[in-house]
Amino acid sequence: MIPLSFAQRRLWFLHRLQGPSATYNVPFVLRLRGELDTDALEAAVRDLVARHESLRTLFVEDEHGDAFQRIVPPAGVPLSVPVTDVAPEEVPTAVARAVSYPFDLTAEIPVRASVLRCSPEEHLLVLVAHHIACDDESGRPLARDLFAAYGARRAGRAPGQGELPVQYQDYTVWQRHLLGEEDDPAGLAAAQVSCWREELAGVPQPSALPTDRPRPPAASYRGDLYEFTIEPKLLSGIEELAAGHGATVPVTMQSALAVLLHRLGAGDDLTIGCPVTDRTEEAFADLVGFFVNTWVLRLDLTRNPSFSDLLGTAATKALNAYDLHDVPFERLVELIAPERSTAYHPLFQVRCAWQPAPPEIEVPGLRVAFEPACTAAATCDLSFLIVPDPAGGARVRLSYATDLFDRGTIEGLAARFLRVLRRIVADPGVRVGAVDVLDDDERERLLGPAGGTAAAGPGETAAAGPGETVVALFARQARATPDAVAVLDADRSLTYGQLDARADQVARELIRRGAGPESLVGLALPRSAAHVVGLLAVLKSGAGCLPLDPDRAGAPPLDAVLADARPVLILTGSATAATLPCGDVPLLCVEDIGDGAAGGPVRGAGPLPDHLACVLYGAREPGGLVVTHRNLADGVRRLTRRLGVLAGRRMLAGSRSGSDASAYEILTPLCAGGSVELTDAEQALTQSRGRPAQVISTTPYAFAALADRIPPGTGVRALVFTGEPLPAWLADRARAAVPGVRVVDAYGRADAFCLPEFPEHGPDATGVRTYVLGPGLAPVPPGAVGALYVAGAGAGCRRRRRRRRPRPRRAARRDGAAVRRGPLRPGRWPDVPDGRPGAMGRRRPAGGPRPRRGAGHRARAAHRSGSGGGRADGPSGRLPGRGRRR
Repeated sequence: MIPLSFAQRRLWFLHRLQGPSATYNVPFVLRLRGELDTDALEAAVRDLVARHESLRTLFVEDEHGDAFQRIVPPAGVPLSVPVTDVAPEEVPTAVARAVSYPFDLTAEIPVRASVLRCSPEEHLLVLVAHHIACDDESGRPLARDLFAAYGARRAGRAPGQGELPVQYQDYTVWQRHLLGEEDDPAGLAAAQVSCWREELAGVPQPSALPTDRPRPPAASYRGDLYEFTIEPKLLSGIEELAAGHGATVPVTMQSALAVLLHRLGAGDDLTIGCPVTDRTEEAFADLVGFFVNTWVLRLDLTRNPSFSDLLGTAATKALNAYDLHDVPFERLVELIAPERSTAYHPLFQVRCAWQPAPPEIEVPGLRVAFEPACTAAATCDLSFLIVPDPAGGARVRLSYATDLFDRGTIEGLAARFLRVLRRIVADPGVRVGAVDVLDDDERERLLGPAGGTAAAGPGETAAAGPGETVVALFARQARATPDAVAVLDADRSLTYGQLDARADQVARELIRRGAGPESLVGLALPRSAAHVVGLLAVLKSGAGCLPLDPDRAGAPPLDAVLADARPVLILTGSATAATLPCGDVPLLCVEDIGDGAAGGPVRGAGPLPDHLACVLYGAREPGGLVVTHRNLADGVRRLTRRLGVLAGRRMLAGSRSGSDASAYEILTPLCAGGSVELTDAEQALTQSRGRPAQVISTTPYAFAALADRIPPGTGVRALVFTGEPLPAWLADRARAAVPGVRVVDAYGRADAFCLPEFPEHGPDATGVRTYVLGPGLAPVPPGAVGALYVAGAGAGCRRRRRRRRPRPRRAARRDGAAVRRGPLRPGRWPDVPDGRPGAMGRRRPAGGPRPRRGAGHRARAAHRSGSGGGRADGPSGRLPGRGRRR
């Protein structure tokens, strides 16, 4: 029994797993012009199969499940070459049908042939073989032997070719003998595997490609092909560049592809699959068989190297790989044992191959030419096959997984690849972070007026910082509607006048005890009217508020927060005081501040816009995120605009008192003439006091639990989701449960709360601008992954000072600093007309610990109020969830 080669073993495993399939078919389509003898051609195909044992091999298993090759004698091969008449317009469909034949490797030989007659003088010969028996390099001996036999059969004689000196089964035996025993330390296999194990240790999987859809749990292998041209002048420049750096043209192309993937957000540690022929012995050059091996080019772009340096590194790795390519890739995967998944190819998801031009074939009476052909299958996410044209230039056949990519995205990817090639040819010393992959229109859209980088307009300064704080906004509203209800809880309600007076009383006591601008006062009160009073009182005193919630899950320990923040005192209640690890921090109970503290309004100039308003600690704000009064007022104004008219309407505040959304959902209605009710979402929808709340602020998790129990006619006009990412399905479910409701996705950082609608021109009215930036802090193309930055006068950029804590990363901008919003929550610019960014979800290293949640804000088109469509992005449909993401 003849064992399978290592390369065949993987294809056999996939065949047993998936059943008969066309995924790994290798098609050869030849256009024949002239008078064709179809009988002679059929006989020649039989001669071809008889000459090459690989084309008449069945694959069987013994009782132990071990697979073997069984060679069928030539006389026992059932083979015919049917001829079918087709109209010219039907040719593509007929070819696609022929090359998509699903082979059953256990019951039929792995090759088929058919002829499509387009006219009496023009035919297409479609030969398709399974990859287990053939590779692209086999096209040369296959065509040579086929048409040598055709010439003989047409002349009425048998082919005069002698028997081949070796067959594919000899290669299988030779390969095992060459590699030796894998457990032999002195063997070739052990030495090469050790080198590859070191080279590929810790490869991030899968690559973060700019896909159009989430990666499915199991790849369907459905694919399509897009072809484009590298013009002769550009290819000549690449050849000169390669020669000047001691590299080959294929390695130069692969290095350029790595730069493109890096610029599209695929990361700094990149792997590309590079096929290489294993026909190292001269006798193997004449065989049809599966000789292709694949080596993995791994490039590190972390330090932003020049392209010249990157190409030098790639050339060195290629030379090393050629010395280490004897161990087949399939066996290497088995031995290295990376994390495996049915969702993606192991070790790399992008392949780049260079294939020599098809041979010229001379046949008396016929003009023969190879035609481009492909199957509707994709074994990798992206596969670049570059074929030089004898007339100059090259054709690039880019196959892609339709599970992940749309054709428009692939067309853009091809254009960017050519842009990278032109850039590196023009300047080989360019840093990879400076290689621009944007076209002029994209650059104008992302960095011009739509991106907000144009010079400030006449009203921009005023819009960016109006100078009013929430203290002033609330005071004005309290004077305008003193008798309107401002706050409700389970036990009582307060009017604006009562709330203002009580907050003044508490604020004066806080000032008397040392509270003031740039100091901190801890606020540890249960969700009630007293909490609203305490929040306003702290802000009125000029101090910053430090929300403390002993029961908040996921928050850092309170003793650590207090030690780091060092508040001057804690405002609390008698029931909560016993649960606080206050240490030396004084406590002030609101019950102890009686009517004796009454008097006139709080004296003093009040807080200034850049004074500290609150400091937030949590899983997404380690070290204490500072929110200024400007940030707070801007967030209130943004949320007010998103919700519409709030005067006279009731808003349910459903966030926990220590969360970053709590202050905004309380202060927004109070600054706009509405009322705030502190209860849970279910009570607000079903048992609210009086008429139900018209605006509800809650978390997606809480709303999902009660969405099916919302009674009709609730009167809810808007739903504000905070605290965690809002998945697209839940936004749709909310609109279905509450017809006509406005859905606002306000998840994000507290200092840039409720990001604006990304207006068509310039920043929003609060001066906030957003950018999705990639390596080198350059804008990424639409659809690509990058880090979300918030810039402008309305965006905060401070953390509570701590020794040895690095400052936040900033991008230099002429209108101020752009602050990175969380390295673990990348955003993306969807390729949609409005150009608004969407979230990509959390990144979790394969096999590693779960990272802390990043603090970037997402602005998903489908969830924006007033938005009827859009796309919810994120690999695997996550919450935003991407399988295991990714």
